[in-house]
Amino acid sequence: MLEDRTTAVSPGTPWPAAYPKGYAVVDVETTGLARDDRIISAAVYRLDERGEVEDHWYTLVNPERDPGPVWIHGLTSETLEGAPLFPDIAEEFSARLDGRVLVAHNAVFDWQMIAREYARARREAPVRQRLCTIALAKELDLPLPNHKLETLAAHYGVVQRRAHHALDDARVLAEAFRPSLRAAAAGNVRLPLLECRPLTEWSDTPRIGPQARAGHGGYGGYRPSGWRPSRKRPACPYPNPGRYEDGRPLKQGMRVAFSGDTSIERELLEDRAVEAGLHVSTSISRLTSLLVTNDPDSGTSKVLKARQFGTPVVDEAAFGQLLRDVAPATGE
Repeated sequence: MLEDRTTAVSPGTPWPAAYPKGYAVVDVETTGLARDDRIISAAVYRLDERGEVEDHWYTLVNPERDPGPVWIHGLTSETLEGAPLFPDIAEEFSARLDGRVLVAHNAVFDWQMIAREYARARREAPVRQRLCTIALAKELDLPLPNHKLETLAAHYGVVQRRAHHALDDARVLAEAFRPSLRAAAAGNVRLPLLECRPLTEWSDTPRIGPQARAGHGGYGGYRPSGWRPSRKRPACPYPNPGRYEDGRPLKQGMRVAFSGDTSIERELLEDRAVEAGLHVSTSISRLTSLLVTNDPDSGTSKVLKARQFGTPVVDEAAFGQLLRDVAPATGE
């Protein structure tokens, strides 16, 4: 039985009026992390406004291509051969999402994958807001050594039975989200809700066979193939205000660099940074305000230089939250 380690919310306690009325806790397994990767399984736990489970749903999805890192998700081509295509399950998926906040661990990834599948099917996912449980854990200041799903689950005493199985991952997240939601309500903590906009950028370029290199672990080797010329971006119109300080917002003009794999296509992530008024840099120097990387122990040249110069480092999820509220440039 789940041990609720949060402040109790009694039945008579008013629930914050600004909180959503229902949630769809989602997990998808995919062929990889890139723009042309596909969903191969999906699970949804529908929760009411207080986080209580209403029902759950799970399906395999035939990606019509190589299933990717089978050693992670365990779904082979033979297993997926008779599964429905995404357009076949899109209506049922929509019914599970409709009118609810999409909740996921690193929600931007799940949302991007779902939105692209709907775009390929010439449809639109009925999702208007998402909530990342990583961001919520940070809002609650939970004492976690890292923000992996298994760490969040362990904090609340939730037992994970089948990691990287969409249904079990969604169950685990639903059980961990409930006490998090109650803690937020008890403390009247603002939920870190983000707007979901339909995506139109996607690719159907098929890639057959394992492409991950030894030592890259996870989905690291499943990246878009082919050479693309670098895009020349206009100069950032704002002066560099200096380094990012933990606990404070980013400021327009800050120089931001990226290192390693990202769940969002790198160019899209860079575009968002530029749109927010940041300067995207391809290298690290003493002038760099922030390095964004999901693997700070990778030993890449950028990570090593960041250590040398004392450049602040955040992961992709934290950077996504910081992009929500970039402070305007200050006048000279």
